[in-house]
Amino acid sequence: MSGRICLVGAGPGDPELLTVRAARLLGEADAVLHDRLISPEILALIRPGAEVINVGKEEGQQESVQPLILKLLEDCARHCSLVVRLKSGDPFVFGRGAEEWAWLAARGYAVEVVPGVSSALSVAALQGIPPTCRGFAAGFAVVTGHRAAADAGFWARHAGVDTLIILMGVRNRASIAAALLAAGRAGAQPVAFIENGSTPRERVVVSDLGSVAAGRVEVQAPAVFVVGDVVRCRELLLPSLAALVA
Repeated sequence: MSGRICLVGAGPGDPELLTVRAARLLGEADAVLHDRLISPEILALIRPGAEVINVGKEEGQQESVQPLILKLLEDCARHCSLVVRLKSGDPFVFGRGAEEWAWLAARGYAVEVVPGVSSALSVAALQGIPPTCRGFAAGFAVVTGHRAAADAGFWARHAGVDTLIILMGVRNRASIAAALLAAGRAGAQPVAFIENGSTPRERVVVSDLGSVAAGRVEVQAPAVFVVGDVVRCRELLLPSLAALVA
């Protein structure tokens, strides 16, 4: 007999943004395998006595560590009734959730999916930057920042989208911005970086695409990189948000 495995999204970081289902499963799990960026407050919801394994990957370790994660999932499922694979944000937004699900399904494991609140949409909205807004943007795309700027075709295909939300793009931010400029995006286009979104360490950097391309914008990972006129909405929306929080 093998246990049930749940692929669970932990949201962007704030424990208040965890789903009710996710919190319930953490309180029932026999084993939890979690990503590196899961907040201590969320980990504190895990049932006392459960086996807790940090399987977080540093930059560049993805290909070597992922097979070990799959092996650990299988090992835990053999002696646990309920195993939670806890992933940052939503498991299926650049989180390898589909790969892990396919691997488990091919081996006959019962899998439950619990979506999470993705940082791609949530952390910018929390700072008054919606992905779409009448008069500013009619559509958006979420793309990975791991694609090199040399892949001009990739950035050219996305350069015309009103709002670009780039995940894992801090390291390549200057080359990404340069590629978007080369594809026709305006240098004055506003951009925002939201570092450590929804956590006490949150910081927002607002600039323009030309300054990012020139290397004049300092940002620390993890951060969500937003390009588009919706960044201007922050000036309209943030004052009321600050008043509400106060």
